[in-house]
Amino acid sequence: MLITVIATSVRMNGGVIQPNYKDGLVHVVVQDVSTNEVLMCAYMNEEAFKLTLETNIAHYWSRSRKKLWKKGESSGHLQKVHEVLIDCDCDDLLLRVEQIGGACHTGYRSCFYRRIDGEVVGEKVFEPSEVY
Repeated sequence: MLITVIATSVRMNGGVIQPNYKDGLVHVVVQDVSTNEVLMCAYMNEEAFKLTLETNIAHYWSRSRKKLWKKGESSGHLQKVHEVLIDCDCDDLLLRVEQIGGACHTGYRSCFYRRIDGEVVGEKVFEPSEVY
């Protein structure tokens, strides 16, 4: 049963706080559960959110491809979800994950592998041409 509490914008469904989806999506920050390193940012729709909770594997909505995707589906670089946190407005999620392989499609462990001046500071963990 879906319960809506208008005063705080918190919606509960089966004991789980439901995100407030803007245009059908919620913003997600992904963090390594062991190191606290920010690995990537993405979006989820309601289906991706449910699949993530059901499987403990991160699922997202690709805005460019307009489709659901399981992180690591083609590369094998899965994100095992250990914890899901939601912000005070219920419009941002934080996934704390165990990252298998790299999080970034360019081969780096994190999508945040370079400084604003272009200096590469992250660790490259795979060659994209060997994975995709």
